[in-house]
Amino acid sequence: MIIDVHNHIVAGNELQNFQAGLINSAGFHRPAGTVVTEESIQKAKWRGHKHSEVLDEVGTDYAFISPRPYTMMHSAKPEKIVHWYCEAVNDALALQVKVEPKKFRAIGGLPQCGGAGVKNTFDELDRCVDELGFVGIMVNPDPGEGDGQTPAMGDEYWYPLYEKMVQMDVPGLVHGASCKNPRESFHGHFITEESIAILSLVDSKVFEDFPKLKLIISHGGGSVPYQVGRWRSQLRGPNDTENFDQRLRQLYFDTALYNVESLELLFKVVGPDRCLFGTERPGAGSKTDPRTGRWYDDVRPQIESISWLNSEQKEQIFHNNAARVFTRFKQ
Repeated sequence: MIIDVHNHIVAGNELQNFQAGLINSAGFHRPAGTVVTEESIQKAKWRGHKHSEVLDEVGTDYAFISPRPYTMMHSAKPEKIVHWYCEAVNDALALQVKVEPKKFRAIGGLPQCGGAGVKNTFDELDRCVDELGFVGIMVNPDPGEGDGQTPAMGDEYWYPLYEKMVQMDVPGLVHGASCKNPRESFHGHFITEESIAILSLVDSKVFEDFPKLKLIISHGGGSVPYQVGRWRSQLRGPNDTENFDQRLRQLYFDTALYNVESLELLFKVVGPDRCLFGTERPGAGSKTDPRTGRWYDDVRPQIESISWLNSEQKEQIFHNNAARVFTRFKQ
């Protein structure tokens, strides 16, 4: 079985129209009516194809879908429009699972707000897990979206959220969002913030205080596995008791990398047992490689081509690790 843990919603124009109404009204009122319906979800297409068809083309059995991060406007004001939009996206995710339960499960968005504490997300987190039946949550390490104000993920600012995640046995997909800093695109910001998150977590007491916390870092760990020599020389954990590699393996990583060389390095640095298959298809990598004619985000053949991975390790990456981490997943 192939489980893709890094996938995003395909919901049509209704969410965009609702978001525009929230922004244009500056939160004066919440637009009335249902934002997304089962009918609109069934009609939603990506480049003329249903979401499930795009996944079937590359052999994905289940996709864990989450919000499209760059749309979540975490730094927008007033805060209530962030909450209203996040709730609408999570409702749409739930409908997409309901329409095709044999293809999708959902990872919920949190209404994280720039400048606010993490506890303001708890009501929606409870709703996602207890009412909507989601298997995990998505965590934005920078809800200020480039303002530099939110403490990095090793800081105790995040502890109330970690405590709740452990209590609920809910894993978090760490994924950057939009960026208001004109020096980098949101694509670049993803990698920047995921790298900062890892380095902060590795150099903290988070996993001593929350040994059962489960965090999956998107995009193969940002830049960290590919600069591992630098960080090995600089970070060894509190009191110099563990080396960088040991502490890095307290985290999980997806495989949303679109070349075999990077995938091989990721597996060698963190181990196949810490990697979960994820592609973000359809998304940034949904283009064809002119050298091969294959989709960049058709990651499965790239992993299968790595000869030194044995069948057990490939099964870990494609299925077993996801089933172990996402304990709420049921076929």
